[in-house]
Formats: sequence, C-alpha cells, structure tokens
Amino acid sequence: MMTVSINSSILTPITRSIHLGLCLPFSCTANDVYVIGKLAASDSTKNYSFIEKVRDQHNYYNIFEDNVFWALLGSSTVVLILMIAGTAYDYYLTIKVKRQMKSNVYDIERRTKLDRAINVSNFNQRQTLSNDATATIPITVGNIIADDIHNNDSNNNSSRKNNDCAMMSDSSEISMNIQELNVCEELLLSFSVRENMKTICDPSVGRDTISTVHGLRAISMAWVILGHTCIVIFKYSDNMEYRKVVEKKFLFQTITNGAFSVDTFFFMGGLLVAYLFFRTNAMGDLKKLTQGTRGFVSGFLKFMGLIIYRFCRLTTPYMFILGVVEVTMKWFNANSVFEPPTADHENCPNYWWRNLLYINTLFPVDQMCMLWSWYVADDTQFYVIGAVILVIATNHFKVAAFSVTILLISSWFTTGYIALMNNHMPSLDDPLALFDKIYDKPWTRLGPYLIGMSVGYLLFKTNCQIKMSKTTVVIGWLLSSACLLSLLYGLYEAELSPMTAAAYSSLSHSAWALGLSWIVVACSTGYGGWVNSILSAPILYPFSRVTYCAYLVHPIIIRLTAMNLDSPFHLGKDTVVIVFFGQVVLSYLVSFVISLAFEAPVVSMLKILAPKKKKRIQ
Repeated sequence: MMTVSINSSILTPITRSIHLGLCLPFSCTANDVYVIGKLAASDSTKNYSFIEKVRDQHNYYNIFEDNVFWALLGSSTVVLILMIAGTAYDYYLTIKVKRQMKSNVYDIERRTKLDRAINVSNFNQRQTLSNDATATIPITVGNIIADDIHNNDSNNNSSRKNNDCAMMSDSSEISMNIQELNVCEELLLSFSVRENMKTICDPSVGRDTISTVHGLRAISMAWVILGHTCIVIFKYSDNMEYRKVVEKKFLFQTITNGAFSVDTFFFMGGLLVAYLFFRTNAMGDLKKLTQGTRGFVSGFLKFMGLIIYRFCRLTTPYMFILGVVEVTMKWFNANSVFEPPTADHENCPNYWWRNLLYINTLFPVDQMCMLWSWYVADDTQFYVIGAVILVIATNHFKVAAFSVTILLISSWFTTGYIALMNNHMPSLDDPLALFDKIYDKPWTRLGPYLIGMSVGYLLFKTNCQIKMSKTTVVIGWLLSSACLLSLLYGLYEAELSPMTAAAYSSLSHSAWALGLSWIVVACSTGYGGWVNSILSAPILYPFSRVTYCAYLVHPIIIRLTAMNLDSPFHLGKDTVVIVFFGQVVLSYLVSFVISLAFEAPVVSMLKILAPKKKKRIQ
C-alpha cells in the first residue's frame, strides 16, 4: 500500500492523498517500492507530488504466537465452562425445588385431611358433652389446645386456620432450608445464562431506577453507532468527495453534531450516580461499609466502596475487549489491504496500562489504545470527582454545592480559552478537529456530568413529586425542544466570530444537558406524556442494560466490516443506511454475549460479596 500526496494548483487547490494498492513480488520491500515510486514520477509532476508512506506485508503476524490471544482464549474457555456449570446447576436447583414443593403440597393435603377428621371427632365429643354444662375437658386439635369446650365456631375456625398456618410454616421452613445457598454456590449461579438473561430482559424497573434513562441510553447508543459508522466508511471509500456533498445537507447536522450523544451519556452518568447514592444513603445501606466508624474514616470507606465497585464492574469486559482490539488490529495490519484507522496494533501493547487506570485521555491521542475508550476514561474520572462530592455532601452539603459550582464554571472558562487560542470554529471545523485539545479532555466535558448530578439530587429531594401548572409544563417543553434543536441544527451555514465560537464551544455541552434535564424531570414527575411512554417503553430496557458492552464492541464490528473488504466502499445514501442498520444489529448481538459472559456475572458477584448481604434464595 503506497500513499501519495498531491499538491498542485493545476489539479487541485488543496493537498490530497491517493492510496495505491500494488501487487508486487514478495522479494520487494517497502524501501524498494519507495525508490521505484520516486523514479516513476515524471519531471512534470515530481514538484507537485511526493510519496508519503509505503506499507508492505512482510511482517507476518502469527496469532498463535501472541500471548494476548492465548490469554483471551483461556479466559473465554474458563468463563464458558462456568456459564455451562452455573446454568446446569441453576436448572438442577429449580427441578429440586419444584419436586420438594410438590412433596410439601402432598404432605399438607394429607395432614389437612387428618386434622379435619380430628376436628369432626372433637365436634362430636363437644356435642356429647354439651349436655353437661359443668364439664370441661381440654381437647387437643393439632398443636392448638381448646381449654374450653364451649368455644364457638369462630374460635374453632381460628384454631384450624392457625393449625394450617403452622403446617405451612413448617413446609416453608423445609423448602427454605433446601434452597439456602452458600457463597460458592451463589458465585457459581452468577454465571447462569438463564438468570442473567432474565435480569437483562426484565420488563420492569426497580424503585431506585429512573425509567426514562433507559430510552435515552438506547437512543444515544444508536446515535453513537451512526456517527462512528459514517466516520469509518467515509475513510474507506472510493468517492470521498461524496462526504463534502452530504455534509452540506441540513439533516446531516444530526451526524456532524453526534458528539452531543456522548454528552447525554455523561449527563445520565451524573444523574444516576447522585440519585442512587442519596437513595442508598437514606435507606442506610451505606452504613454496612462504615459500621463502627465516623468522620473522615467513614467518608473514606464510602468513597473506596464506590470506587472499588465501579472498577470491578467496568474493568472485566473492558480489558477483554481491549485484548480483542489488540489481536484483531495486529492481524489486519498484517493482512488487510487497507491501512488500520488507528495504531492500536502498536499502542495497545505499549500503553494498555493507561486504559486499565482510566487515565488514557491525559496523554496524546496518537498514543491512545482503543480511541473510543476516551469516554470510559472521562466518565470514570468524573465518577471519582462525583464520589468525593457526594461523600462530602452527606455531612457538608453547602461545601459540596459550592464545589460543583466552581468546577462547572472552571470547565466553561477552560474550554472557552482553549477554543479561542486555537481559533476553533464549530460551524466549519470537523467535530474531531481538536480531539486532543478539546474533544476528549475531562476538563472540557465535565459540565453535563455535574448538571446530571444536580438533577439527580433534585429528584431524590422531591421524591420525583413536583407539582407544576400546565403553563409551566408547556413552557418547559418548548424551551427544552428549542434548546436541543438549536444545538443540533442552529449552526447550519452559520458564520461565527472567534469570541462567539469560543462561547459556543464552552457552553454548548452544558446547554445540551440542561435541555435533557427538563425531559428527565418532566417524565419522572408525571408530565412526560407520550415522550415518557416512548423513553420508558419496556422493549428498550434490554438494549439499555447492555449499552456499556455495545459501546465497547461496536467499533470493532465496524472495523471488521470495512477492513475485510478487498475494495473500498462506494458511498451512497442507501449504502450508509444499510451498513448502519447492520452494524446496530450485529453490535447488539455481540454485546449481549459479552454482557452475559463478563458483565452480568461480575455485577452478581459484587452483590453477593457485599458486606452484610442477606442469604440469597434461588
């Protein structure tokens, strides 16, 4: 593969790159091709073109000599065995419980018939003895002793009822004893495919969950896949000028401004963290982590509990997917006719530890492994900041509120300053033009997360019960819709001054979060109408619950589609639409598998190993 850059006032006003795939004898090296290319250039064009890069396929990649491949294979094998064993044991317990329940029902019926016979006998005795008003004989009915032979029918009915309850209690105790599981059994059941699938596909939501978030999450994930699909297929197309044509279309701003989909995730992350923390703290569940401590030690234990839980939950599928990225990109670098979109085959072996520590966005983008993992790193860094603020808020709410305000204002001014110094024009520049300075840096994307935390606290404090007049509701929906639509399409063919552009870069992400804030508040308090019906539709819950795995997996699916081709895409509206829907379907299919294997079991195990956890009943 030879990349030739052309810069000529005759042929084109700008520098363009031409990628040439050459089939040459294997004895030719990249240096030989470079020399041949230079010699082949005529005198009339050598001043206007130069060879930028030559890549050959002499560096053969043997996947069976890669330790990462064997680590992936080994971990997958172990997890598969655990999934089979957990599922089989789950079915075994289910069958055992059903048999025991049938046996208990039979025993109850048999004992009930016997007690009825005893009751009939006792009734006959009472009838016989009723002629003697002074006779008092204690009569035993099951476990109930009738001290007075003159008890009325209601007392007898009560005795029989209590006797039945006693038998039911005995039966339940037998069943409970059979179903009580030790820790090892519970950990094995964490890998049960049936139970994890039930959890993922559960059509209901818990009382500590905001159902609207499921719809926002699913829609935003589809939006992310759309943006990444367009980026990749535009790169591997034979008519790249088509992009310049479609970018002038009004509706294409939906893709150009796809970065707001990530702000939606940041907003929801802050919202759920704050809401669930305050709810959990109010119910006293966090005291399990801090028993016998107070003050700084208590706060530190809460903080560490939050951090450890998140790290364990996110890291297992994250590191597995990172290994897959490294292996697949090494293979494509050696075998694909196309140049890899990023240098993951080099960066992942060298800088994977940055991803493990969630600090990869603090380094240059050309050293980043899994470029799209910048979101995971930023969100985790925000989570650490949010955890500190939430722990402080439990005893010093005003200090926490002041910290949120200072961080929010600081993020605005920092982003505006960077945009102004780099003359960033949101309406003209590529959205990823300043990726390494604005797009992926935590100090420029913190605003939506902090706003989400504020909304989460509001919903907790009001218990999702806010009374609003019809006028307020109408104005709220109009302002929210105007805000979101203006951010998406307001810059169409607009020309901004440097100061206005810097202000837009600084405030647009937070403005997007404010627009979403109304949607969440209105839907959570009963003013959502048909919008809430859509966003809270149970059909979206399974897709929402595997969003994290879908985000990790979908760029790999897109790359596999593109780099397995032996010729470029020919761009067209139909092609883009068909490829996009195919990516969505395949990405979610794979994400369900990854979630069942690596995410859901870890979540279950964390609950099992939580302090003071009650015994689990199958």
